[in-house]
Amino acid sequence: MTESSYPNYSEQLRQLMAKVDIPSFRQLSLRADVSELQLRRLRKGQVSQMQVKTLLKLAQALQVSVNQLLVMFLPDSVSTLQQEDSTFKQEYQRLEQQLEQQRETLMQEFQQSSLQVLESWLVQWPTAAYAAQQNEQLPAVRLLPLVKPVEQLLEKWGVEAIASVGDELPYDPQQHQLMSGTAQPGDQVRVRYTGYRIGDKLLHRAKVSPANIAKGVGSRE
Repeated sequence: MTESSYPNYSEQLRQLMAKVDIPSFRQLSLRADVSELQLRRLRKGQVSQMQVKTLLKLAQALQVSVNQLLVMFLPDSVSTLQQEDSTFKQEYQRLEQQLEQQRETLMQEFQQSSLQVLESWLVQWPTAAYAAQQNEQLPAVRLLPLVKPVEQLLEKWGVEAIASVGDELPYDPQQHQLMSGTAQPGDQVRVRYTGYRIGDKLLHRAKVSPANIAKGVGSRE
C-alpha cells in the first residue's frame, strides 16, 4: 500500500487535541510520552500496528476512552466490528452491575435472617456479661472470650450497640423502651438490655428503667 493510499485521520486527531488544548502533534507526543512515529500510525489508521499501552497513553492524554480511539481511527470495516464489540462489552458490564446488585441484595437478606436468629443472644448476652463482670468469681466470666468472634462479626456487619448495660442517659423514646415506671424525654434512665442499630436502621430499642428505680439490672418485672 502506498503512502497516499492510507486514510488520513489528521483532522480527527486535531479536533481531539483542540478539546484538551494540545496545539501540535509534537506537544501530543510529549504529553502522552509516545513517539511521533506512533502518532503517524494513528493518523493513517494503522492502529493494528500499535501497542495497547501506546493507545492507553494517547487515550489518557486526549481524555477519551480507548474504544473511542479505535472507532475514530480504524478503517470503516474494522470500525464497524469494533462498535459491535463495544456494544457487547457494554452489555457485559450491565450484566456485571446487575449481578453485583443481586449479590448485595442477597447479602442484606442473609444479614437480616442471621440477625433474626441472633436476636435472643443480642438481647440477653450483654446483660449476662455485665452480671459476670460485676462478680469475677462467677464461672460465667470465663465464657466472655468465647463470644468475641460473634462480636467481631456484628462489628463487621456494622451493627452498633445503643449504649451499654448499666449506663445512665437521657430517655429517648425513639431509642429506648421503658420496662417499668414512667419517664419523659430527657429524664435519666438506666440501660438494662442493650439495643442495636445498623447504620441508620434501628434493630432493637434499648430496654431501660427510670434511673431512680432501676435496681436489678436485667431482672424481669
